[in-house]
Amino acid sequence: MGKEIQNMFCFQCEQTAGCDGCSGKVGVCGKTAEVANLQDELTGALIGLARSLNGAGKVEQKTSDLVIRSLFATLTNVNFNEASIKEMIAAVQQEKNSLKPGCRSCANPCGMTEDLRLDSIWRAEENIRSLKSLVLFGLRGMAAYAYHAMVLGFRDEEVNFFFMKALFLLGEKLTVEELLPLVDEVGEKNLLCLELLDRANTESYGNPEPTEVPLKIEKGPFIVISGHDLLDLKLLLEQTDGKGVNIYTHGEMLPAHGYPELKKHPQLKGNFGTAWQNQQKEFENIPAPVLFTTNCLMPPKESYADRIFTTEVVSYPEMVHIGEDKDFTPVIEKALALGGYQEDKQLHGINGGEKVMTGFGHHAVLSHAAEVVEAVKAGKIRHFFLVGGCDGAKPGRNYYTEFVKQTPPDTIVLTLACGKFRFNDLDLGTIAGLPRIMDVGQCNDAYGAIRIALALAEAFGCSVNELPLSMVLSWYEQKAVCILLTLLHLGIHDILLGPTLPAFLSGDVLDILVKNYNIGKISTPEEDLAKLLHT
Repeated sequence: MGKEIQNMFCFQCEQTAGCDGCSGKVGVCGKTAEVANLQDELTGALIGLARSLNGAGKVEQKTSDLVIRSLFATLTNVNFNEASIKEMIAAVQQEKNSLKPGCRSCANPCGMTEDLRLDSIWRAEENIRSLKSLVLFGLRGMAAYAYHAMVLGFRDEEVNFFFMKALFLLGEKLTVEELLPLVDEVGEKNLLCLELLDRANTESYGNPEPTEVPLKIEKGPFIVISGHDLLDLKLLLEQTDGKGVNIYTHGEMLPAHGYPELKKHPQLKGNFGTAWQNQQKEFENIPAPVLFTTNCLMPPKESYADRIFTTEVVSYPEMVHIGEDKDFTPVIEKALALGGYQEDKQLHGINGGEKVMTGFGHHAVLSHAAEVVEAVKAGKIRHFFLVGGCDGAKPGRNYYTEFVKQTPPDTIVLTLACGKFRFNDLDLGTIAGLPRIMDVGQCNDAYGAIRIALALAEAFGCSVNELPLSMVLSWYEQKAVCILLTLLHLGIHDILLGPTLPAFLSGDVLDILVKNYNIGKISTPEEDLAKLLHT
């Protein structure tokens, strides 16, 4: 008899079963119970590692890098591979043993450095569970941003120490009153992390420039690169120079087209497909390999499973994984063997468009700040909408398409993250010389949207809450959680969130958010626009 498989418990993403939690053998995302439970074990081991440091004022780089990498691997749609997660657990436990070698052989263990069973959080009193989940999921999202900065050589000691502090406190018996400041601190430290990543990207690749990106795939060999990691794209571009292989972005990699250092490579041609949740349809029998660099991988279908490659923390059983040497030769050889399309192939956005725009980072937008302020004062621009966040497959997300379609012609839509694919191929014209839809970038570029809002508030001599600005956000996974916590930390009110509210928010915790920040759930585009525009 084989070992009986225990059911999972997971409610960290928006698509969790029944808006309650995935609790069977397989989650909605395709993650098995074995993988989910191993990710819980990995998280518990990280808490044990934090316990072993017990408030150390400084965390060694090797330890911090391991913590960030491991936390990132527990995000939704990143790692589906039992073997690689077991390796991470072993690495975390080895690190703890090296830091506290005496604990392993202690005859009278104190229990203070033991790994935590995540059941102690999942089965805690409702409000405690809710707040600890907010902290944990926020940390997981923040780890993704810290990781992308880390691979470019950018680190922040304050951020790294907070990871250990927060993990330690997750293992402590804390009251609601003690946990609420910790939730706010996740938002505070994530702002530092987002700024760090913005600096890492812009110093490495230049300030993004407004760029038109075609959705046409040229004939001949090509590679599709997905995820968020711009360093992987840069390395792939360098390795395909002069090889006769074109490169197309997918999903959250689209904003890469705006970076000057990446645009130098002529084989970076355009964008393939739309948001991550459509990949099983859009990759059907694709005559090219797909490289996944970060989260957003779905279980591959048989028609293209032999063309999926993974790297970094992304892993899936039986898929070829590109290791630390970052030798993409297998991906390039696969592209040459498959040959691509025999003729140019015109793809389309969700609304039928044949091109999209990107590259409206904070540097590009704020270079026109004077014109924007003047247009507002002259009554040419009535309102700004930030419509962004994670996309997903659950019905109801067409709300965001309809919302943007119905925004009045004297308004501007700022967007970021993969939620933009719902509407980024729409042509809404221009206003005051600016396109009405401006793509700020990846979810990784949320700092850019924050910078724009803060700069406009300064220009008008008011708070962000007093600006003619409304935030209408969609969420799916844990990076959206930490961004939301950052917005709340900044005191931003009246955010509309959808398509559903997080399952891990208890009624009492939700009441706190409503009372303090007037956060609300989306309704219909018509009702929400009327409310936000006071019509």
